[in-house]
Parts: sequence; structure tokens; C-alpha cells
Amino acid sequence: MPKRSKSSARWLAEHASDEYVKRAQREGWRSRAVFKLEEIQQRERLLRNGIRCVDLGAAPGGWSQYAARVLGGAGRIVATDILPMDAIPGVEFVQGDFREEAVLAEVLGRLGGTKVDLVLSDMAPNMSGVDSVDQARSMMLAEMALDFATRVLVPGGDALLKLFQGEGFDQIIREARVHFGRVATKKPKASRARSSEIYLLARQFRMV
Repeated sequence: MPKRSKSSARWLAEHASDEYVKRAQREGWRSRAVFKLEEIQQRERLLRNGIRCVDLGAAPGGWSQYAARVLGGAGRIVATDILPMDAIPGVEFVQGDFREEAVLAEVLGRLGGTKVDLVLSDMAPNMSGVDSVDQARSMMLAEMALDFATRVLVPGGDALLKLFQGEGFDQIIREARVHFGRVATKKPKASRARSSEIYLLARQFRMV
């Protein structure tokens, strides 16, 4: 068996002792990431009865699982990811790359062919350990999620997208301000303090 690197061993030890990991296991959530969305939801009320929501890069499904519990069937949720995802009651799943027109068409088809009220994205790349490479990949995913949101949101719709602070961060914030009436960043308590992870909250989508 290959020997683990010091960084991976440190991550595994940190993960095992993480209070949010333990809480997710106790409460039956698929990932600790659910508590990031929960904190933002409690303040912003993004998830509302009757909305249509798309969750990008959804696997393993923590955000979709939380959204389904909040909506309680009073809305539609479509999750999509390149990776497979176990079924979640109240969530329709489309496996594939959302950048492909056929996948996008299937996602929108699951929503009745209509535009959506909320786009969620907690996507992150597989980290290489090379900061410049990882940052570029992270921002590419964020840009794709923002572009997707501008294509599918109804006027007045919202988006919550994961970003990483670093090169390209200011540019995507400026781009979001072109399309949304309100743009802010959020650092939930469940985001690890040492992580450059931060969330872009974009509300009141406007056609430009």
C-alpha cells in the first residue's frame, strides 16, 4: 500500500476530528458541506416554497439533500454531476457535463422546459497541490457556473457559487455585478478557516 503524504495524513486526521463531520454523521447528512448552505439559508432564505432549483456538481448530494428537506416537496430540484449520485427523495438527477447542450437540455426538461429560480454550485476541482493550477481550475468552474446561471435564471433569480480567493477572484465578482442587482461574499462557519474557499451570493438576476 502506498505511503500517505504528510498533507493527506494531516487532512485525514483533521477530517476525523472535525465537529461538522461528526454532526453530519449523527444527523444523516451526506457531507459536512450541508452546514455551509444551512447557515446561508437561515440568513438569506434562498430556498422558498415553489422554487425551481438546479444544483451543479451535486455529488455526493449534501446540498441537494438539504434543499429537498427545506422545500419538502413544495418545489423542484434537479441535481447534476459528471459523477454518479445515489438517489435522494425529491431530487431528480442528471449525470453528465452541464456544459454540453444535451445535458443542459435534459436538466431544463426535468424542470418542464422553464427557467429556474436558484442555481447552487459547491463545485471544486480535484486538487493537485500546485496553487496556481488549482486556482485556475477553481475559477474555471466558478466561471462556468456563473455562465450557466445567466443562461437559465428567471429575472430576479439567485445564485450561490463556490469561489476561491486568488487570481481571477475580483474578475468574477465584477462579472456577477453586471448580471445581478445584489452581489456579496459569504464565509460560513463550516468553511475551514485555513481554506481560501468563499461563496458568491448573487441575487436579483437581470437580463443584460
